[in-house]
Amino acid sequence: MSDLVNEVLGRGSSTGSVDDAFSSTQIKIVTAGFGGAGNNIVNRLLKAGVKGTEFVAVNTDAQHFKIIDDRIKKVLIGKTITRGLGAGGDPTIGMKAAEVDRHLIEETFAGTQLVFLCAGMGGGTGTGSIRVAAQIAKEQGAIVVAMVTYPFDLERIRKAKAEDGIQQLRKYCDSVIILDNNALVRLVPNLPMNDAFALADEVLAKAIGGLVWTITQPSLINIDFADVRAILGGGDVGFIAVGMGKGTDKVSSAAEGVLKNKLLDVDFEGAKGAIVHISGGASLTIGDAIKAGEIITDRMDPSANVKWGARLIPGYDEQLEIVAIVTGVKGSSIVGKLEERKESAFGGIEMIG
Repeated sequence: MSDLVNEVLGRGSSTGSVDDAFSSTQIKIVTAGFGGAGNNIVNRLLKAGVKGTEFVAVNTDAQHFKIIDDRIKKVLIGKTITRGLGAGGDPTIGMKAAEVDRHLIEETFAGTQLVFLCAGMGGGTGTGSIRVAAQIAKEQGAIVVAMVTYPFDLERIRKAKAEDGIQQLRKYCDSVIILDNNALVRLVPNLPMNDAFALADEVLAKAIGGLVWTITQPSLINIDFADVRAILGGGDVGFIAVGMGKGTDKVSSAAEGVLKNKLLDVDFEGAKGAIVHISGGASLTIGDAIKAGEIITDRMDPSANVKWGARLIPGYDEQLEIVAIVTGVKGSSIVGKLEERKESAFGGIEMIG
């Protein structure tokens, strides 16, 4: 437990090390959270120090905005439907709320090249509205990546709603990255609940922050929009994993940490694509970066599309941090259920309520 917590929530977060000089005048990136859980995610991402993206909170519950940082743009949807009181756990209401105020979402994503959508799947507002937002962002020409959480096993009704919602989301997203709450139970069973959720959000912060940085800022090795579109395209399901190493064995330690610390119960074997982001100090070499990438991608499909970026961070001299976004995965019970639902007849806009 302590290894994962120290790696992700501990000192030297790559997102926090980015200073306020970050600027990106030519590329517009929006990170939007939907519903209570999604709003909380973008709130934590902002506090984690992620730069280079505009943050937006979308909700049907006006009260929830009171705990969201004022630097985050707030969009209240469905006022004529919910009167600002929330969707009551019904994804259909969340969807209708987004449709009624579709113009507000269109204005939010106007001129955006890359959109990250965040939500806790299985509730009402997030599950229902995020699909509409994905469709809008896609129609406007953006690369659309959803990063969503999947409910605990004991939340049976929420799981059914989440699976239908994720399957709908896949129709419009370039990729859907799933963070399974049940993986938190396996990896950090004794961690207080709020810290466990903070852990998941910090993983998102590292993934989004690292990707935004290497796309928009000069790095040791850059990833561009074509790379992102090529790997995250096609609506594949994926996951995030993180690892950190220190000292003389930092490369293999960080890579092994990535293989161990996955927030979805899948294996790297047979995966179709990966974006591997490596952060290190001035001593980071091309050889180290390649070695780390080789360890992580060894069991992936031989024809997998792998891109990796690397950047140097002051103070990282004796440590290496790796964040991997892996797509086209198999072997998870969640992925299996999604594939079963792919051929189901629910495919319209209505979801299980």
